[in-house]
Amino acid sequence: MTAPVVKDEWVRGDPGPFGLLCFGMTTCMLMFITTEWTTKGFLPTVFCYAMFYGGLGQFVAGVLELIKGNTFGGTAFASYGAFWMGWFLLEYLTWTDKALYAGVQSGKSLWCGLWAVLTFGFFIVTCRKNGCLMTIFSTLVITFALLSGGVWDPRCEQAAGYFGFFCGSSAIYAA
Repeated sequence: MTAPVVKDEWVRGDPGPFGLLCFGMTTCMLMFITTEWTTKGFLPTVFCYAMFYGGLGQFVAGVLELIKGNTFGGTAFASYGAFWMGWFLLEYLTWTDKALYAGVQSGKSLWCGLWAVLTFGFFIVTCRKNGCLMTIFSTLVITFALLSGGVWDPRCEQAAGYFGFFCGSSAIYAA
């Protein structure tokens, strides 16, 4: 009996920890503002991380996961990487042109609500995986739901910050 031939994988390492760090670190940085632990003056720093570390980094991790054959990891990382790039652009545009903000408010609430629904779908899948992923996705569902309401109520937004910080910290731990 001969041993099976193992072909060299194009992706040799595991992109999962990198993707989790990209998500966790960027989420925690944004939640520093949402919880009001720091001022909105910190937002330009979050913009940079959202575009490149949370956005591009996570997107790359997603593509590498797909190449490895991990559909769930690839879809989740690429989706949230694209989310962070979209968040960056939306926030940057409303930050630089305050006239856009009034028209964006209801759309932003619906956008966060839609991401809560998508994240709930991902959470259902994690019920067959491990506790760390279940914690990350369940608290992210709550965070998005609270952020959706937080567009209209600052207390709701601040509560989202605490759940989001726990979520981001959980992702860093899971990495």
